[in-house]
Amino acid sequence: MADPATYRPKAGEIPTAPGVYRFRDEHGRVIYVGKAKNLRQRLANYFQDVAHLHERTQRMVTTAASVEWTVVGTEVEALALEFTWIQQYDPRFNVKYRDDKSYPYLAVTLGEEVPRAQVMRGAKRKGTRYFGPYGHAWAIRETLDLLLRVFPIRTCSAGVYKRAGQSGRPCLLGYIDKCSAPCVGRISVDDHRALVLDFCDFMAGDTAKFERRLTKRMQEAAAEMEYEQAARLRDDIEALRRATEKNAVVLGDATDADVFALVGDELEAAVQVFHVRGGRIRGQRGWVVEKVEDITDGELVEHLLQQVYGSAEEVDGPEARDAVPREVLVPVLPPDLDQVGAWLTGLRGARVDVRVPQRGDKKELAATVRKNAEHALMLHRTRRAGDLTTRSQALAEIQEALDLESAPLRIECYDISHTQGTYQSASMVVFEDGLPRKSEYRSFGIRGSDGDGARDDTQAMHEVITRRFKRYLADRLKSGDVEMAAELSGGEVPADAPEEKPRFAYPPSLVVVDGGPPQVAAAKKALDELGITDVALCGLAKRLEEVWVPGDDYPVILQRSSEGLYLLQRVRDEAHRFAITQHRRRRSKGMTASVLDDVPGLGPARRKMLLTHFGSVKRLKAASVEEIASVRGMGDKTAEAVVAALKG
Repeated sequence: MADPATYRPKAGEIPTAPGVYRFRDEHGRVIYVGKAKNLRQRLANYFQDVAHLHERTQRMVTTAASVEWTVVGTEVEALALEFTWIQQYDPRFNVKYRDDKSYPYLAVTLGEEVPRAQVMRGAKRKGTRYFGPYGHAWAIRETLDLLLRVFPIRTCSAGVYKRAGQSGRPCLLGYIDKCSAPCVGRISVDDHRALVLDFCDFMAGDTAKFERRLTKRMQEAAAEMEYEQAARLRDDIEALRRATEKNAVVLGDATDADVFALVGDELEAAVQVFHVRGGRIRGQRGWVVEKVEDITDGELVEHLLQQVYGSAEEVDGPEARDAVPREVLVPVLPPDLDQVGAWLTGLRGARVDVRVPQRGDKKELAATVRKNAEHALMLHRTRRAGDLTTRSQALAEIQEALDLESAPLRIECYDISHTQGTYQSASMVVFEDGLPRKSEYRSFGIRGSDGDGARDDTQAMHEVITRRFKRYLADRLKSGDVEMAAELSGGEVPADAPEEKPRFAYPPSLVVVDGGPPQVAAAKKALDELGITDVALCGLAKRLEEVWVPGDDYPVILQRSSEGLYLLQRVRDEAHRFAITQHRRRRSKGMTASVLDDVPGLGPARRKMLLTHFGSVKRLKAASVEEIASVRGMGDKTAEAVVAALKG
């Protein structure tokens, strides 16, 4: 544990302007990000007597080894930069809002020449308009299936669309009139885009206009005795009504609002939000947050709004207005209400009102959202009762069994996979605080001394550990220049300075290898050759689940019911799963290698160009030297080599 006095900046060095600050640990990893109206005043709070600090703040300042800051022009800029850095660094001492599920959206890809409607999850993309979130993907597909009667827009993938265009025949949806088939020219690209924009208007809540339009057309068809057409229009109107009725009307037709509720205690909280558009509930989301920092409900709400609306900075126009509503109804006002309101207004491009509902329908809806939050917290506690305690116990048991100085907060595990020595692959999985951190998983292709792979698993393990920790040493040297510059500048860094250290610059507390004494000895030899002495090492043998430590003649035996053994098994099994996945991918790629791969002078770009031009290897085989040479970028000699390879 570090003494905060060892890295405390001098008071005169810290500016009194607004800005964002970062605490880093001894390895340079950002562990906390915060913002301040007055940097000097705010940072002084962290460097008072440690005994007077909140327990969680004590842990943060004693884990940290340095602090740096960036000055910005306004408090609104500080709010935006804080969100950006929290997303980028994922600091372990910042509050993290974890979705209780991965919510699907109905997405319309307006950025494409021929837009497509589809189910989409994950990060939002520029040029795509989103509606939702929905509770289930099947709810989106059901709604979309109803609306394709009235708005027959494209829903097929790029490959299906391209093949239909090449063959001149639409897909099944085109034949049953649930797609207007722009792929074969049944409708022009401009007319299709107009149809897509109508669909977006309907999904945004402007439903009455389309119902009136269809009703008028139905009446005209009936008056002209075109009864089949009138019946089809009647069914279209019914489809619109069914799609609309799936979302209950809860507020006035013109109401666009997000209604938040927060329920929790000192350790954790559950958050729920109802997205109301056009007076109807269009979607619902929920998070459960562990309070890893000393924070008030108002500050929690502020971080929550950053989480929900931060991605709206990447879009503009109607997409931004869909993402940020006119009203944001919260249970507690954030401490920096004016700055939060100004930030949201800037994102939407129009005024956004952040307030606590006091009476009427909105207050009743907020009470309903709160009941959902209470239920979500109860469910979370039921499912994960003792989870935090169990993880801490597992890490403590591993620390005691392996005689480590501290609990292994970062564990890396390595495994080798191959098929009788071919397509050799290795995996590196990372667990932090007892949980998998999949963004830091890595895979390695085993080269061997002669480039044809390792002779056995021990040589492969030696190679993988050597390559990983060579990268660690190189990246640590590379990142040392940035840290030295920060120290010389008194802690202040520009906002556009080189950011996070390379991933491999962080050492694990414990390396686990899948195997017994031979694999452990190979890993130990690799670490010794690189001069690395501050990383603990062990191996987990599969048959008897024995834990082997370098240099010991006998294994460490953990009880079968031990939480520490269970964690090591999970880490080992995850490394095994990931290694097999990467091995199968390499094997599949190797078995489907093209005959064009060995043609001299024919690189990936020209191979792709040839296959795009001819459509398939079969057509390419039927082509003459002159036809191949006529493709852009191809010459006579290369064309002759291609023909020889295909006929050979």
